[in-house]
Amino acid sequence: MKISKRGEYALRALINFGLAEAADRPLLQVSELASREDFPVKFLEQILAQLKEAGYVESRRGKLGGYLLARPPENICIGQVIRLIDGPLAPISCVSQTAYERCSCPDEEHCGLRMLMLDVRSAIANILDRYTLADVLEVTLRKLRKSKMSLPFSLEQSVEESDLRLKSVKRTKTTHRQF
Repeated sequence: MKISKRGEYALRALINFGLAEAADRPLLQVSELASREDFPVKFLEQILAQLKEAGYVESRRGKLGGYLLARPPENICIGQVIRLIDGPLAPISCVSQTAYERCSCPDEEHCGLRMLMLDVRSAIANILDRYTLADVLEVTLRKLRKSKMSLPFSLEQSVEESDLRLKSVKRTKTTHRQF
């Protein structure tokens, strides 16, 4: 499994929306995000349309319009986003849970390669499905704070203040995860 540029950009966009929300500025314009991350604007617009259709982001029209998260960060599973953008996590189709296709092996039940790839798929899925956007934001804010860097999208708010705000916004967070 390899995450495509489209998948990477989708995840980075969601992280930026989360950082903007933590900075108390949840609405970002496409041009601002594209400039900050060096994304091609048209490509980013296509990705955001896909994320919007799936309910991860919403848009606001007008001169001061833009995009923002449609769900709380703790309700955005990294594995689900990757599946949306890049498809199944399985390295071969005969071990996919969402897009299974029989392989050319004559005895699939006893195929050692299939068993190995099933373990690979399960390991990837277990990790990606365990983390939410809130977890990624928590790590990002911690690293920004440690490096004494200011929070993106905010001129006045420190990383510590936004970190506290993000934690107060969390509704269903039950465990602390670290990368």
